[in-house]
Amino acid sequence: MASFDIIDILILTAAALAKIVVILTLTLGMVPILTWLERRGAGFIQDRLGPNRTNIFGITLFGLIQPLADAVKLIFKEDVQPRNADKFLFNFAPMLIVFGVIATFSVIPFGPDITIELIGREPLTIPLQLADINAGVVFVLAFSSFATYAILLGGWASNNKYSILGALRSSAQMISYEVTMGLSLIGLFMMFQTVSINEIVVQQGQFLWGIVWQPIGFILFLISAMIESNRVPFDMPEADSEIVAGYHTEYSSMKFAMYFMGEYAAMVVLSALIVTLFLGGWQLPFIDITQFIKNQYICALIGFAVFFGKVFFFLWFFVWVRWTFPRFRFDQIMRLGWKVLFPLGLANLLVTALFVLLFWDKVESFFKNISIFAG
Repeated sequence: MASFDIIDILILTAAALAKIVVILTLTLGMVPILTWLERRGAGFIQDRLGPNRTNIFGITLFGLIQPLADAVKLIFKEDVQPRNADKFLFNFAPMLIVFGVIATFSVIPFGPDITIELIGREPLTIPLQLADINAGVVFVLAFSSFATYAILLGGWASNNKYSILGALRSSAQMISYEVTMGLSLIGLFMMFQTVSINEIVVQQGQFLWGIVWQPIGFILFLISAMIESNRVPFDMPEADSEIVAGYHTEYSSMKFAMYFMGEYAAMVVLSALIVTLFLGGWQLPFIDITQFIKNQYICALIGFAVFFGKVFFFLWFFVWVRWTFPRFRFDQIMRLGWKVLFPLGLANLLVTALFVLLFWDKVESFFKNISIFAG
């Protein structure tokens, strides 16, 4: 077991604080930008301008001041609580959804490891990942469900019939599609033979991305992620044309803003998970940047830029889907989950198991020979 002195502890503490800042920036800090992207994207898809009138001294910045105006409005709105609500759970639920999103992102690597070498000291490796957990994917599945608990608690504590209907819909969606999401990941575990997120990213650089090995698993995970984000066309927990505003009908001011932030931050986390598990994470396709660039800090910056670029693509994909497709009915969503995606996930799992059992050793040795030849 490695021993650390005070200098190592200070370096690790500073690195941890820096990674926390990055995580908060990529989750909560991205929310204003995503609200702007949502509105401008909607305007682009619907052939209109989008927000362009909010200004400071006549400066509009293409509508970028609108998120600031929204934040000011939410901060100064009255915080109303229903008379017969469970006040503790009513106040606790919005905080829970934000905590779950941030905790989930803490195990996602957003760049290659950095080794710090000081004169007269052993090298110290700093992973660009807040928590490198051996069972990182299991951690993700556990904490990603916090959003559903937050919605269920908030809906029940509101003592409102529309809120509880939205909460029950969210629970039904989570039960239906968390199973499919788990099945899509089990096939990935079989191919890479690990549940460590960092190891999965590294192996995608050696051979091929997860989407190549598990195309069906990628589709299942993408659909499940979109449904768990509770966005159109799968926004049944807050379908405004049916149940007013669903689980957050009684929420206002910053408590509503926390649910609002949780939805957009969940988009970032789900996009990051898709990129990490199926699209090579921070790695470029077919190119090992460490072979061309020896400066590890430049490699880390390039890796972070590549990771964020892939994440931004899926953020735009979420926006495009929302403003393109109509809302499904609740029975259609349940039928899709249990009669289409769940059997497809089981079939994909069976085929993957047979492939790993019969052919994986030959495939692995083939790619190892290619890597040796290329080296």
